[in-house]
Amino acid sequence: MRQSRRLFALLSALALVASLTAACGGSDDSGGGNGLEKKTVTVAALPLVDSAAVYIAQKEKLFQKEGLTVKIKPIAQSTLALPALSKGEVDVISGANYVSFLQANEKGALKLSILAEGTTMTSHMMDVLVMPKSSIKAPKDLEGKKVAVNILNNIQSLTLDAILKANNVDPSKVKYVQVPFPQMATALEKGQVDAIHTVEPFSSDTEKKLGARVAVDGGTEPITDTPISGYVSTQDFVKKNPKTAAAFQRAIIAAQKIAAGDRKRVEEVLPSYSKIDAQVAKVITMPGYSTSLNATRMQRIVDLMSTEKLLQQKPDMKTILFQPTS
Repeated sequence: MRQSRRLFALLSALALVASLTAACGGSDDSGGGNGLEKKTVTVAALPLVDSAAVYIAQKEKLFQKEGLTVKIKPIAQSTLALPALSKGEVDVISGANYVSFLQANEKGALKLSILAEGTTMTSHMMDVLVMPKSSIKAPKDLEGKKVAVNILNNIQSLTLDAILKANNVDPSKVKYVQVPFPQMATALEKGQVDAIHTVEPFSSDTEKKLGARVAVDGGTEPITDTPISGYVSTQDFVKKNPKTAAAFQRAIIAAQKIAAGDRKRVEEVLPSYSKIDAQVAKVITMPGYSTSLNATRMQRIVDLMSTEKLLQQKPDMKTILFQPTS
């Protein structure tokens, strides 16, 4: 009888521990009581204004509200995180330029899923800068010159080529040179390139430190309001973790709305993840922050890429844009 009572007491204790563990969600990465398949999400983020929403969401505890823990890993170029994304070592890339990832999707390097839109082009959000005494003053003057871009055959050359054509300039006469954003100012100052096609917050910082001036507004027509970057993942991730993906999407869209409605909130987070000081953050040109995932708007970048032959076929955006089932 004593053994039976001891056994009963032991089983009751084990049952109590099990119930408490279940209530607390356990120690693994499962979603626990909130129904998420995965509660820890790793995000690779660029040090650009494009990534502001992920830092706003972190600061305002919007991820926490959705039951998510987000780990942010800074990266210099979104394409550097592509292998990690394909292997599942990174779940989401923030500030990912659509050109690289739509191309990777077409080539089969990954099956792309876009969780949320990030930024759209605005006037002077991306600019072609030159040194103060440069003879380059208009798009036509770029012919025969070296222009630095972050990644070759990508969003910068794509949009600048469209602007050049609109100004009757032959893009083939411009020599693009790959230089990472943080190194562009040095390359310009040393004369390694004639101009740099840079983006905020680097453009305002370069203007301030070098006295560089704008030769070409990189956000003018015909590419104004074109989607340029967003929050990308893989179809494998969203299929295995649909509730987690939906929770991340809700948090980011909420943060995008904050960024779109109050630039001071962007100014507050910028110095925390970029090398831009608070004073420069106050004067930079902001991109457009999209507050929804819109297929019609996204089609603009696809059409532009197709026109410039950066895509052989137009992808089915319905399979690429993540839409929660509930």
